Amino acid sequence: MPERPNKQTVLCNTGDLPSESPVQALRLEDAVLVERARGGDVEAFGLLVSKCQEKVYNMCWRMCGHVEDARDLTQEAFFRAYQSIASFQGRSGFYTWVFRIAMNLSLSHHRKARHRRTQSLDQETLSNDASEPLRSRISNGSAPQPADRLLADELQQQVEDALKALDPGHRAVIVLRDLEGFDYAKIAQILEIAPGTVKSRLHRARTALREQLKPYMGNTGRGMEN
Repeated sequence: MPERPNKQTVLCNTGDLPSESPVQALRLEDAVLVERARGGDVEAFGLLVSKCQEKVYNMCWRMCGHVEDARDLTQEAFFRAYQSIASFQGRSGFYTWVFRIAMNLSLSHHRKARHRRTQSLDQETLSNDASEPLRSRISNGSAPQPADRLLADELQQQVEDALKALDPGHRAVIVLRDLEGFDYAKIAQILEIAPGTVKSRLHRARTALREQLKPYMGNTGRGMEN
C-alpha cells in the first residue's frame, strides 16, 4: 500500500515523476490513470493532476483574486480529490469532477472572505490574451486597432473590476464559459445545475457586466449571447 500523501505531496507529486512522465501522460488514457489512482497509485494520480492543475489554479485565482488563496484552494481541491478517488464513480469526467470540487471550495471561500479586500486580477488572471474573449463579448467583438490600445487597456481594467463585483454564482458562469471555455453541459455538471439554468444565469451575468461597463462602452455590447 503506497504511503498516504499529504496536501503538498499530492500537488507537487508530478515534479518528482521520471522524465518520461509527460510522454506517459499523453499515451495513457485518463480512464486507465483513474483506475490506477483508485487502486492507490500516487504516480497515476500525479499524472492526472499534471494535466489540469494549471487550469484549476487559474479558475481558483479568477474566483478569489488572491495568489496564495488560489494556491491553497488548488492544493485542497486535489487533496480532496485524492481522498475521494476510490469512490469516484465516473459519472462525469475526472477533470469535470475536480473542477466541481475546486469551484465549490472557491465559492465557500468567497462567502467566508466576501468582506476582505481582494487584490487586482491584472497580474496573472486577466492578461491581454486571457481576457480577450471576455472583452470581445462585452465590446462589439472586433479586435482593437493600435490607436485604440489605450482605451482597450482601460476597458480591461474596468472588466476586471466589474467581474469582481459580480455575485459568486454569476462570476462562476462567466469564468467557466467566457474565460475557461467550457460548454454549457460541462458547466452544468461543475455547478450541478440544469443546462437551462446555466444559460439564463450566464445571460444575467453578462447583462450585469454590460450595465456596469456602459459608461465605458457607449452602445456597444453585442456578441455576448453565444
